[in-house]
Parts: sequence; C-alpha cells; structure tokens
Amino acid sequence: MTDTDIFGKQVPVLIRNVSLNGKIQEIYLDGTGMIGAVGEKITDHDAEFIIDGDGATALPGMINMHTHSPMGLLRGYSDDMQLFEWLSTKIWPTEAHLTEDDIYWGAKLACLEMIRTGTTTFNDMYFKMEQIARAVDESGIRACLSYCMIDGGDHAKFESEARVMESTVKNIKNMNNPRVMPGVSPHAVYTVSKEGLTWCSEFAKKENIPLHVHLSETEQEVTDCVAAHGMRPPAWLDHCGVLSEQCIAAHCCWLDADDISLLAKRGVTAVHNPISNMKLAGNRALPYPEMKAAGVNVALGTDGASSNNDLDMFSEMKTAAILQKFFWNDPTVMPAADALKIASPNGANALGLNAGVIAPGHLADLVLVGRNPLNVPAFNTDSNAVYATSGLAVSTTICDGVILMHDGIIPGAEEIMEKAGSVAFDLVRRATAP
Repeated sequence: MTDTDIFGKQVPVLIRNVSLNGKIQEIYLDGTGMIGAVGEKITDHDAEFIIDGDGATALPGMINMHTHSPMGLLRGYSDDMQLFEWLSTKIWPTEAHLTEDDIYWGAKLACLEMIRTGTTTFNDMYFKMEQIARAVDESGIRACLSYCMIDGGDHAKFESEARVMESTVKNIKNMNNPRVMPGVSPHAVYTVSKEGLTWCSEFAKKENIPLHVHLSETEQEVTDCVAAHGMRPPAWLDHCGVLSEQCIAAHCCWLDADDISLLAKRGVTAVHNPISNMKLAGNRALPYPEMKAAGVNVALGTDGASSNNDLDMFSEMKTAAILQKFFWNDPTVMPAADALKIASPNGANALGLNAGVIAPGHLADLVLVGRNPLNVPAFNTDSNAVYATSGLAVSTTICDGVILMHDGIIPGAEEIMEKAGSVAFDLVRRATAP
C-alpha cells in the first residue's frame, strides 16, 4: 500500500488506539459510509486499511451550520469596518464581479480549509450554487447548499430569483449525491419581500428541504423591522410562514423572551456565530441560557471567512463558550460538553443527518485530533477539545467513511491554494478597476 492508497475510497477501515469517551477504543467503518462497530477490541472485521491512532482523540466531524463558502476569496480584504459600510462598499460591489470559476475555486478553498480543520458538513448560503456543489462533490465533504434570494421588494426581481432557486434545487437533486443536499435561503427580513419570504417557506415545505435565513443579527435590523411591519423579525418571519422545524436561523443575537418562546414553539434551529458577531460589533451575544432553557436547538457556525476570518470550528467552539460566560457573567454557561453538542450533533439534527455521534449505525463522519502538548494531560477530553485545541491539531478527517485527510495530508491541497489565491487577486483587480 502506498501513502496515497488510503485516500478517496469507501472501504472497510479499522481505527485502533484512539481515545473515545475517555477510553482507548477501536472504531470500525463498514465500507458503506457507516460506523459498524465501536469497542475496546474489534476482531471481527475485514478492514482494507488499519489506522493506528497513536492515542489521538476521536470526535464526531464538526458541522458548520452557517457559512458562505466562496467568501474565503475575500479573507483579509476589508477588515475593521462597520457592518453595513463593509457590505455596501466592499463586499457587495466585489461580489457583483464574481464568475462561476471564482465561486468554484472559492468553494474548493473552503472545503480544503474545513477538511484540514475537522469539519465534515457545512450549511451554505450563497449563489451560483451548482459551482459550490461541484466543489463539494469533488472534495468528499458533506453540505446543504441554498441559493440566497434577495429581491429588494421588487416583484420582477422576486420572480427571477424564484426561478433560479427552483432550478438550483432541481440541479442539486439531479446530482444524486447523498452528500450534497439542497436548501432554500431567503437572505433576511430587510432584503426579501413578504412575497419572497412566503414563497420560500412554501417551496421549502413542498421540496421537504431546509430553509436557511439570517435573523436578528443587529439591533438596527430589529428596529427597522418594527418600523416597517409593526413586529419584530421572528414574528414577521412567522407571519410569512417561515418559522418551522425546517428553519435554520443564523445569528439570533437580538432576541427577547417572546422571540425565544416563538422559536422554541416552532422548532427552529438557531445558529451561534460568535467570532463574526464580535468582529462586526453586533454588541449582543446569542442568548444561549434562555434558549437552552426554552428548548431551542442551538447549533454553531463560522459565518463567511471574510468576516471571521477562518472556518475553524474548534476556534469557534472555544470562542462561543468563553463569550457566553463573559457576556452573561456566569462561568457555568455553555460548558465544554454543550459546546461540542452545538458544534456537531445539534447541527446534524437540524439537517436530518444521522451524524454527530461516534456509534454503530451512524454516519462515518469523524475526525482524529492527534496527541500534542495542548491535550496533555487528558483529565477531560471534552475540555481539551473545546478550550485547548485548534482545527490544525486535527490529523485525520473522514466523511461518509472516506478518508479525506490523514496525518495532515490532503491530496491536491497545494494546487487548490495556489489557484484560489490567484483567482482572489484577479477578482479584486476587476472589482476595483476604474
């Protein structure tokens, strides 16, 4: 067996000598994309590959529940600005120049970064989604991809956006790749008309696919929604039929008790994006203690790499846990075990995936965090994973039972980085040309 033989194959694999739930165990991947067995000694197997974990910690693959994958092309391009100035003067004008090739390579870079840092699934909102789907298909990662509708209250624009969304969902479904799932994305209450919001809700229900929306990210969004519609953003979305168990609402910073109760009643998943919200000075943390008490399913996301500036979910977990403790002045808020839940199983539940747990009968989406000085001693592997680990400590990433990275090696990584870097500079040159 050569070093490259191990990559890209859905075959039986035995992983030995890994720490799982505080014990040294073995994990058997059955060759169909599922976990076949977990135990201290697995003898009944037909593994084609055997991996010695050398004491690495095994964790479910991270599930990034809110991002805009191609925006990594604008990483570091326009930092330290006010949110709406950043969007209106830098991001949106540059995005207007994006080609299909740009989006493809931006998504390839994002998939590479996520595989390198231990993410096996992401929930994406952008446009030209077929190019992102192509990148996901090639990378081996798993994703829910939603075309982002913005109609600005214009009926003709709504109709054209609806047609694009219908076509996108059809094209992704026609790929017949269970790793690549379609979704629906009305951008936000301030960019999509009532007609658009209502249509997206009905279309998501008809297609039985997730609906992904920005919600209550800023105080200004809440103030403007009340002025325009006489109600707060969650109530307005509910009025338009958007809130349901299919709804995945990103940010959810500026919520009051009634908002939280409504999200809980409708079964909405809220996505915490702590680094992006702090960097853009949203001035409020997602109210995790109240949401947890109300029974809201809370997941975790990075937002786009242009506002984060990375897609490292381990960094996001640590930041989420520490921000929650600081903001609510309570060191017991969001313990390490909760941070791990929002980073994987809660996202899996929102997407209807049998993932987020390393156990027989679950999807073989998992990562190994290699032994290093930051996870010794291992008094509490949850605490080490959340408070002392970066995604770059991940040594092996497996999705759908296929090894995508091993010993930090990802085939084709150099080519992707080189091409994405070139594409990014070409994009900015076009966007800023006189």
